Amino acid sequence: MNQVCVYIGAALARYGFGHGHPFGPDRMDAFWDEAQRLGLDRRVSVCAPVQAAQEEIERFHTREYVERVKLHSQTGQGYLDYGDTPAFPGVYEAAATVTGSALDAMRRIMRGECRRAFVPIAGLHHARRDTAAGFCVFNDCGVVIESLRAEFGVKRIAYVDIDAHHGDGVFYAYQDDPQVFIADLHEDGRYLYPGTGAAHERGTGAAVGTKLNIPLPPGATDQDFIAAWPRVEHFLRDARPEFILLQCGADSLADDPITHLRYSREAHRHAAASLCAIADECCAGRLLALGGGGYNRANLSSAWTAVVQALVECQPL
Repeated sequence: MNQVCVYIGAALARYGFGHGHPFGPDRMDAFWDEAQRLGLDRRVSVCAPVQAAQEEIERFHTREYVERVKLHSQTGQGYLDYGDTPAFPGVYEAAATVTGSALDAMRRIMRGECRRAFVPIAGLHHARRDTAAGFCVFNDCGVVIESLRAEFGVKRIAYVDIDAHHGDGVFYAYQDDPQVFIADLHEDGRYLYPGTGAAHERGTGAAVGTKLNIPLPPGATDQDFIAAWPRVEHFLRDARPEFILLQCGADSLADDPITHLRYSREAHRHAAASLCAIADECCAGRLLALGGGGYNRANLSSAWTAVVQALVECQPL
C-alpha cells in the first residue's frame, strides 16, 4: 500500500480568481515546484484531479446555491457572496474539481489504497451551505464529512484547522453535531476575517465540549502554536475519531500579505506529524490534509511540503 497520495493537475490548479489575486491559479504549481525540488514527487503517489458530481456537492450545499454557481459559471460575471468571491467562466467545474479531488482522496484512504493524502487546492472552509464566502465556493470539507457518513457509515469525525482564518463554514455547520469534533487554531477574530472563533464557542446543545477554538494574538509564533498544541492532542485522544481531516492553511506563516501570525514551516510539520501519530492510534492512520489558504507563494510551498514530508515520514507503529 502506498503511504501518501498527492493530487496534482491543471484542472485542480484552475481554481483561482485570476493572476494578481491573492488566491490565484498559480498556487498549486508553486507548491509542486518545491515538492519536486525536494524529491517528494518520488515518495508519493501522484493522483489526477476528479470532478465531483452535483449530487455529491449537494450532500452539504443546497440545490438552489449549486444551481446559482452553475449559472454564474456560464456568464463568468458577478459575485457568489457579498463581494469577496467573484465568479469566473468555469467556476462551477473548478470548484467541483476541488471537491471531487478531496472526495477521491477520502475514498482511497477508506478503501486502504493509501494511508494519508494531501490535496493542495482544497480546504475551502468559509463556504456555507447556501453561499460562498472568503474565496471559497464549495466547502469540500463539509462534503467530505457528509460523504464519510453516507458512503462509509463513519460516525466520529475530527476536523483540525490551522489556517490563520477561523473555519467558520465548517464550525457553524456542525456546531450542534456531537460527532464532529473540531479543533481550530487561528488568529484572534477581533483582528481578522471572519471575526469568529472565540474560545468560549465550544459547541451548542448536545455538542457542547466537542468543539475547541484556540484564538492566538497577532504576531504569534511557532513557540505559541506549539505551546497550545497539547490541548489539541488531548482533545483528539479523548474524541477517538474514526477519520481526521487537517486544513493546513499556510496563511499563518510570517509575511503573509493578509494575516498577522508569524509561524514558520515548523508549526505545520509539528501539527502534521502529531496528527499522523494520533491517526495511527485512533483510526488506522486515516488522515486527509487539505491545503487551505496561504497567499505568499514561498510560504505555502514551504508549509505544504513540510506537511507532505511529515505524512511520508511518519510510519505506523
